Amino acid sequence: MNPRIAVSFLATIMLLGAGISRAADPADAAPNPLDVIPDKMPFNLPFGAPISADRAQSVITAATAEATKRGWPEVFAVVDNHGDLVAFSRMDGAQLASIAIAQHKARTAARFRRPTRALEDAVQKFGFNYILTLDDVTASRGGVPLVEDGKIIGAVGCSGGTGSQDEALCLAAAATINKTQ
Repeated sequence: MNPRIAVSFLATIMLLGAGISRAADPADAAPNPLDVIPDKMPFNLPFGAPISADRAQSVITAATAEATKRGWPEVFAVVDNHGDLVAFSRMDGAQLASIAIAQHKARTAARFRRPTRALEDAVQKFGFNYILTLDDVTASRGGVPLVEDGKIIGAVGCSGGTGSQDEALCLAAAATINKTQ
């Protein structure tokens, strides 16, 4: 074997070996944020009695009024505390794809007991991509729990605009219920 090739080969093996041992060194690894153990359970609101049809419709009315004021054609869904549809509305001109998206955002917010923005942030800001593997998750703004007397009675989902537009409408609509938090 050519001495140059042998030296080059040996140097490559040594460098690879050093790299492998360095990569395997736990002291060099960044801490895994999923290993942090919180003192309290996050988003631990209890479920209350489900929202009534009349109250769900008032949430839709508030969302529609805000969307009309801003000129945003949107779709709105209100679900009960289990995530089942109670009230729904699609404004004229709203995109058809938003029908399922609004319902899914509302269902996610109710069942996971948190605004869908929290799931979006988990993926976008913290890289918790495993969230996307969970059943029935929408990691996109526009789903907000409806909380009365500290208990989740349902959730509202809005879709048709940008995430920030959807979220603004949901927050305005949820404010009709979430006054007593």
